[in-house]
Amino acid sequence: MLIVRDAFLGVSRFDQFQERLGISRNVLNERLARLAGAGVLEKVPYSDHPPRYDYRLTGKGRDLWPVLTAIRQWGDRYAAPDGPPLELVHRECGHVCGAVMTCSACGKPIGPTDVWAVPGPGAVEPLVAAAQGQRLS
Repeated sequence: MLIVRDAFLGVSRFDQFQERLGISRNVLNERLARLAGAGVLEKVPYSDHPPRYDYRLTGKGRDLWPVLTAIRQWGDRYAAPDGPPLELVHRECGHVCGAVMTCSACGKPIGPTDVWAVPGPGAVEPLVAAAQGQRLS
């Protein structure tokens, strides 16, 4: 997740990732290859001699934005006693902002007590039995 976080922050080159994350080259190479293989990052050549690559977020990778934002906000609340190490500023209004989960139909904020689970089109029988109208919290 730290690689994806850094990709959102504009890091795209192997050496930049290694410097920021402080992990060995072979571990970083393996993780970048796994993320590229999963379609989260795209490996784009920027030099032929020697071969060098940028690692850019794909659409699938960019779809992780709300996940990483939720994890970051949780960490800011429970693991950052001196305050958030990073804040996001909304480009349009210029204010520090936080993500809030909302209903895609009515736009109202939602939490675990505002929704219940129902089987979706890909549900399998044990999940269907467990999810029959259950509240999440």
